[in-house]
Amino acid sequence: MKATAKLSKDTVLADIDARIYGSFVEHLGRAVYDGIYEPNHPSANELGFREDVIEVINELNVPLVRYPGGNFVSGYNWEDGVGPVEDRPKRLELAWRSVETNEVGLHEFMKWAELAKTEVNMAVNLGTRGIDAARNLLEYCNHPEGTYYSDLRKQNGAEEPFNIKTWCLGNEMDGPWQIGHKTADEYGRLAEETAKAMKLVDDTIELVLCGSSSSKMPTFGEWEYTVLEHAYEYVDFLSLHLYWENFENDTANYLAKSVEMDKFIKGVVAICDAVKAKKGSDKQINLSFDEWNVWYHSKDADSKREPWDIAPPLLEDIYNFEDALLVGCGLITLLNNADRVKIACLAQLVNVIAPVMTIKDGEVWKQPIFYPFMQASNYGRGKVLRLDVKSDTYDSIEYKNVPFIETTAILNEENNEVVIFAVNRSQDQEMNFETILDGFDKLEVVEATELADYDIKKTTENDHDGMNIKPNDSFSVNNAKVTGTFKPLSWNMIRLAY
Repeated sequence: MKATAKLSKDTVLADIDARIYGSFVEHLGRAVYDGIYEPNHPSANELGFREDVIEVINELNVPLVRYPGGNFVSGYNWEDGVGPVEDRPKRLELAWRSVETNEVGLHEFMKWAELAKTEVNMAVNLGTRGIDAARNLLEYCNHPEGTYYSDLRKQNGAEEPFNIKTWCLGNEMDGPWQIGHKTADEYGRLAEETAKAMKLVDDTIELVLCGSSSSKMPTFGEWEYTVLEHAYEYVDFLSLHLYWENFENDTANYLAKSVEMDKFIKGVVAICDAVKAKKGSDKQINLSFDEWNVWYHSKDADSKREPWDIAPPLLEDIYNFEDALLVGCGLITLLNNADRVKIACLAQLVNVIAPVMTIKDGEVWKQPIFYPFMQASNYGRGKVLRLDVKSDTYDSIEYKNVPFIETTAILNEENNEVVIFAVNRSQDQEMNFETILDGFDKLEVVEATELADYDIKKTTENDHDGMNIKPNDSFSVNNAKVTGTFKPLSWNMIRLAY
């Protein structure tokens, strides 16, 4: 099997916004408590945060973390998480039917974010609350001093503003499962007025409007159009959410599901631009794919859980090699749409449908999806180049003409590198890959690696070091032509110096 690609140094699709490698920490399950925060753990610092977890997260080089939800935020009072910890109330948390202790709140999370070398993408509650709570929270976080909420922040120990610049206007408000679920008109009006008030407090922030929580929602399309008609001139991004499942155990169809992601993105872009044209606006709305991942392994166990525990194990998918390949395809799809996708958040970061897992009182370990995300985040910075790719295709149960190869190319001018990421979807055939790079005087292979040769159902749950990225020695350069081989079912990276 063979695939060819052509690219030019001068044919740039888009600059990559680093926030495309964002992630997500929600007050859900063991994401916070017994995840990033475990004060009695041997590695815990004076704040109670596990330093071994922070060390592994730093390997992912995550520039942005969405917080505190997710469904959780639609019933959350942010005031519960500030002030002396001993005075904070315990609450029934209705979204996940747990008890929230509020031991970790705004100040604690901002300190954790600093240690994790990341910015915070703050969500406001537009389920049970609205304009007033949102503008007060923003004043608390970003206003320097001299007002009630800014002085309260200082009183609570943060002399300098947090300066949070990315904000989500609620979460999945199209979903009937959401606390405070609204129609498109109800949400659109509330989001518009909330956005207006927030930008009066701080006009340097960027705001994310809730789009559909899935392209399978019966209101998809109509929802986007309606909420944008209301809030278009006051927001900067529209959100998309997507989770993949493989209950049918069909590898060929499963690995094709990034095609659905691409179609979703392009459909939402079309709606954004239709509203722009109707309004005669000069403003472009970009996309925030602020929840995406595989999520299905844990659903049966979660359905049998009794409610009202503190930090119960929820959504703890144990990922396999097959999942890592699809996450790799998803990363490539996001990059190939980087002209409009400026923010993306792998949901989530620790324990809850996550690349990083922890054992209470024990170790931290990496899931298979950790590896493609780590390589993309660290080496996929710069500009996405337009690729002309030719590959054999296949048909699956849901998708037609799926290319066996999923690939993208990144120009990193700062490091004088071209980086190629690729997934070979074929289950039994190697892929001879040939790339012609125009506009580069001299090229050499700096590094070529693969995640390959694993059983598709292999996990790292009981063998934490049982999956690793390995060298691929097949790649070489002759003039401007790069050739090599991708193994069946493989995630690949090639770094080329120029």
